[in-house]
Amino acid sequence: MATDLGIDLDLVALDGGVVAMGSTDFYPEEGPVVRRQVGPFALARTPVTTAHFAAFVAATGYVTTAERPLDPADFPGAVDLDTTPGSLVFTPTDGPVDLRDWRQWWRWVPGASWRAPRGPEAPAAALDGHPVVQVSFEDALAFCDWAGVRLPTEEEWEFAARGGLDGATYAWGEEPQHVGALKANTWQGDFPWRNTGANGWVGTSPVGSFPPNGFGLLDMTGNVWEWTSTRWTDRHEAVPPASSSSCGCSPAAAPGTDDRVAKGGSHLCAPEYCLRYRPAARTRQTTDSATTHMGFRVARSQRVSATT
Repeated sequence: MATDLGIDLDLVALDGGVVAMGSTDFYPEEGPVVRRQVGPFALARTPVTTAHFAAFVAATGYVTTAERPLDPADFPGAVDLDTTPGSLVFTPTDGPVDLRDWRQWWRWVPGASWRAPRGPEAPAAALDGHPVVQVSFEDALAFCDWAGVRLPTEEEWEFAARGGLDGATYAWGEEPQHVGALKANTWQGDFPWRNTGANGWVGTSPVGSFPPNGFGLLDMTGNVWEWTSTRWTDRHEAVPPASSSSCGCSPAAAPGTDDRVAKGGSHLCAPEYCLRYRPAARTRQTTDSATTHMGFRVARSQRVSATT
């Protein structure tokens, strides 16, 4: 797929089916459990990598959200605003902190972008095989437009992540992540100050470093959060909105809300803070969010073959 563009997105065809989406056992935004019909579609085996994204930028000259100067209009009342491009970078604390204040471990770093996720002092050349990060929703859509694909809906993403284990807590079943061999790249240690690494990886890991799910898809759990096309709602709606489908359309959201659903959890997810490396888990992201743990994978609609 997309080899004519110099990349291979390795789309896996999925027949679709009914998925019991959500959970009532963890966080309130995951409920209620609703059954959704998902049509045939194809999903990339891995998240889009830094190498994939570099090919896109080289071909188009695209400038990401994090690489653009800040717009003073977005910061009314700010005095002496520094408009230097940059983005949010996770920075471990020196010790235990109040987990209710995320500002203690996130900092704004001038020059941080997909090219250098942690800032100019740490270029991304060695990260070619890792998921691309520091990409906003707009950036992901621009890549999709170039590659002739789209973002998956939340329903599609969750159906694919479950790998045939409908209703299971994790993509691999019921066994917790920390029992036996590690199954995904998630935080190992005490968040947000001590991380011993997931099989040696602190931060993102190369795609495919951990076992696939039942559909042969890689990194559906942990590593990076992934954008979906679905607009955020605080709860699952019992009846899917008329605009919701498996064609890449987004369901309706609360008035004035353009935030999107991200799925999958990341290398920063720890049980004591963010037990969201589960298919049912979801988080709200503003469309201009670009951080060191946000990435995406792509999808394509599949037509049902006509029968005679």
